[in-house]
Amino acid sequence: MREELRRLLERYEPQLLEDETGLAPAAVLALFYEDEAGTPHLVFQRRSDRVLHHKGQVSFPGGAMDPGDPDLLTTALRETHEEIGVAPEDVEPLGRLDDIVTISGFKVSPFVGWLRRYPYPWRFSPHEVAYLLEVPLPVLLDPETYVPDVRTFEGRQVVLPSYRVGTDLIWGATARILSNLLDLCAAALAGKE
Repeated sequence: MREELRRLLERYEPQLLEDETGLAPAAVLALFYEDEAGTPHLVFQRRSDRVLHHKGQVSFPGGAMDPGDPDLLTTALRETHEEIGVAPEDVEPLGRLDDIVTISGFKVSPFVGWLRRYPYPWRFSPHEVAYLLEVPLPVLLDPETYVPDVRTFEGRQVVLPSYRVGTDLIWGATARILSNLLDLCAAALAGKE
């Protein structure tokens, strides 16, 4: 699946947002690995209750760009290392997804990567991460996992994606990124674009 996903991402033209005043640049990493049986998994983290933004929410590893980061991919890899202990050299970058804006004032650039080896000795920051979720891709692609998230926005109802995984709910910005990624994954698994 890695090669199919890489090919799709190489041809994919992500929707990149212009820098806007007041939005902090940030990046996340949608990190895949294959288990011993060859099943692709996606890594999420449940954020601790000690972090400033998005307490207790399920997210991809990532965060705000530091002044010393030369680019947003570096930000995603640095934050992934800080939060869940994955060394940047252990990640094979595959591509980029559509930028999104969060309600907390970030312009998030999502990247997709593949863990070069598994099992991996996760080392997560207890200040930032409560626990990891290693979710098999077939679970995320199962229609039973999808839960419509109906919200009122500017006086009208909108339906946003969310995903139920066990007792955890993936919603908000992470679910929007995941929805973009799952569309590509379904195409990669089908062997078509």
